[in-house]
Amino acid sequence: MRARLKHWYGGAEAPRKLKLAPQWILRVWAPLLLAGVTLLAATLSERDQAFIGKRANWWAFQKPVRFAVPMTGGSWARTPVDGFLLETMAEKGLTPSPEAGREQLLRRVTLDLTGLPPTVEEVVGFVTDRSPDAYEKVVERLLESPRYGERWAMRWLDVVRYSDTNGYEIDAERANAWRYRDYVIRSFNADKPYDKFVREQLAGDELWPGNAEALIATGFLRAGPEHLVAGNQDEEMNRQEVLTEMTTIVGSAMLGMTVQCARCHNHKFDPIPQSDHYRLQAVFAATAGKDVSYASEDEKKAAEEGAKAHKARLEPIEKAIKEIEAPYRKQLHEEKKRGLDAAHLEALGLAKEKRTKEHEALAKEAKEQIDPTWDEVLALVPADLKAKRAELRRQVHALNLEAPAGAPEAYAVVNLEKAPETHILKVGDHKNKLDLVPAGLPQVLVPAAAEFPQGPSGRRTALANWLASRDNPLTARVMVNRIWQFRFGVGLVGTPNDFGVLGARPTNAKLLDWLATEFVERGFSVKSMDRLLVTSAAYRQASAATDAAKAKLDPENKFYWRMNRRRMEGEAIRDAVLAASGALNLKMGGPSVKPPIEPEVYDLIFSEFERDNLWPLAKDPTEGFRRSIYLINKRTTRLPMFANFDQPDAMTSCAARSVSTHALQALTMINSEFMRVQSRGFAERLRGLCGGRLGCAVERAYRVALGRQVTAVEARMAREFFKSGGVVEDFALALLNRNEFVYIP
Repeated sequence: MRARLKHWYGGAEAPRKLKLAPQWILRVWAPLLLAGVTLLAATLSERDQAFIGKRANWWAFQKPVRFAVPMTGGSWARTPVDGFLLETMAEKGLTPSPEAGREQLLRRVTLDLTGLPPTVEEVVGFVTDRSPDAYEKVVERLLESPRYGERWAMRWLDVVRYSDTNGYEIDAERANAWRYRDYVIRSFNADKPYDKFVREQLAGDELWPGNAEALIATGFLRAGPEHLVAGNQDEEMNRQEVLTEMTTIVGSAMLGMTVQCARCHNHKFDPIPQSDHYRLQAVFAATAGKDVSYASEDEKKAAEEGAKAHKARLEPIEKAIKEIEAPYRKQLHEEKKRGLDAAHLEALGLAKEKRTKEHEALAKEAKEQIDPTWDEVLALVPADLKAKRAELRRQVHALNLEAPAGAPEAYAVVNLEKAPETHILKVGDHKNKLDLVPAGLPQVLVPAAAEFPQGPSGRRTALANWLASRDNPLTARVMVNRIWQFRFGVGLVGTPNDFGVLGARPTNAKLLDWLATEFVERGFSVKSMDRLLVTSAAYRQASAATDAAKAKLDPENKFYWRMNRRRMEGEAIRDAVLAASGALNLKMGGPSVKPPIEPEVYDLIFSEFERDNLWPLAKDPTEGFRRSIYLINKRTTRLPMFANFDQPDAMTSCAARSVSTHALQALTMINSEFMRVQSRGFAERLRGLCGGRLGCAVERAYRVALGRQVTAVEARMAREFFKSGGVVEDFALALLNRNEFVYIP
């Protein structure tokens, strides 16, 4: 009874006099209290419904309508997409642009679908293939390429704010996070139905228990930053941050709703009462992050034996390091101990069994104060011993590069045994609890009284099944808008994470709805929708805005009378540079790789005291030339090329990257060590193909870097450059710095 009263009182202890009161008082008052709480819940629901009111009529919350495909366009239209676009163009007084040239079109679709430029052989093959389905054959080849999943994953990981580290002050690495990244790549390559993709990421552990792939998928819920730092922490606040992260990403990535805006109060514009934020948060109340082993017994045994053997190799070296440090560590310890006050000294001197709770707290504080840090110790070590220690540390790092992999674990989530209560929080403050709320779905889409699991297991499954339902008005719309954005540069809704009142209106609402219904009809196949879009006449248009009249009517190309020219992301630019130099390593999957970094970047990450390899490079140098998606993504310090070309910081969901232009980009592309090394590699590749024939080198360079033939004017300029003393390395670097190289045409 007292537990029930505690529940009714919103988590507070039952009044002491009720606990001690005669049973007849409880029998009289308990039903009245229960009735009061029921009335409170009903009042809360009524208040929410009054708040939602007419806001529920917003277009995004209505079921998509499968409009008839407009029969316009004559021979120009190739897919239903073109009919919808032509109808809108006609209303605006616009007409389509001519088709792009074959070389330009091949470069566009190859960069779009794989993130890599076409090879010389692929360009020649397409240009010379005059069969009517030559382009369609190229599209099929690209959709089946393993590079397709890598390209798609980069965008999805932006949306879910994936990183290999936690963020905040320590920004520690997540040893098993890369398995989620690889799961995403595999899913897109296998054309996993999007509804299953959603279910796995939200509740794979519940829906497919024992399935390692489904377990790994739940890393989605842990992809965001997490405040894991040393020292005294407010654990309740940290837990609230984790739950807020889970709630926010589901709203942003899958619903296109700014649920986070209702954390402190009712949403100012959308039909999301504050209670809905916490109803959705309650879905995850019994969910906790955990690295879960899915290894077989043989794998576990082999990992244990490998770890034991590795430890045995390290022990004598680590012992030698400790012996060097010991006298200086002791010296610092005694010096700091003398600075403690009497209370801390007394607590520290007491045997553990004699310490009170207060003594334990004081002893812990004392230990934290007097234990020397490694940099304090190192500052006292004489130069000769410091050099000896550094050599020993190098040996440790060398051995660690050969450390055997542990038994596989998923960076995943699990259910708690009991689901904690969830309250609405006044202004989002975890210490200021208001009404108790059950787990549930947004009331603008599902009635508050709808049945929903309230036990520790099954909540995420219910959410996942609702999200993946054919009847959900948002899930399919949000995803097809992302697919469109990925292929055309801008979504039909220009704010992919916000379909609310403050978000952009659809530029073609009929087309968006038709695409959403078509996505469902095609079994939620992303590849099928990609095929539909990239084979359309709209996608094949030239991107040049040569018609001044049309450019004046629609300067932002909202109605797609031409194709959008788009600059590649920093990751894609790096990959294209490696492809041009011939250094690109196409190995897939595995732990994230640390590439070589500039000393200045190293200085940003690590202290000046410890420079003996806190950024260990793989023994195989070609590992540093793998595709950018496999490089370590550190929240607090991004690689210069990526940061300069607008890579998001992975602290919040990035639905669409910004595109800036500034001097650091040019300096990175011309002066960085990476570009100098790769331009030399590109030059060596050209010499290998052409020997000393400069004319051949120029012709091949254009084909490799830009996917087209060199023009007469460009060939003449190249000859003049070489006559004036220019060298192939500089020519290669200049070619990699052309605007044309970093843009998708």
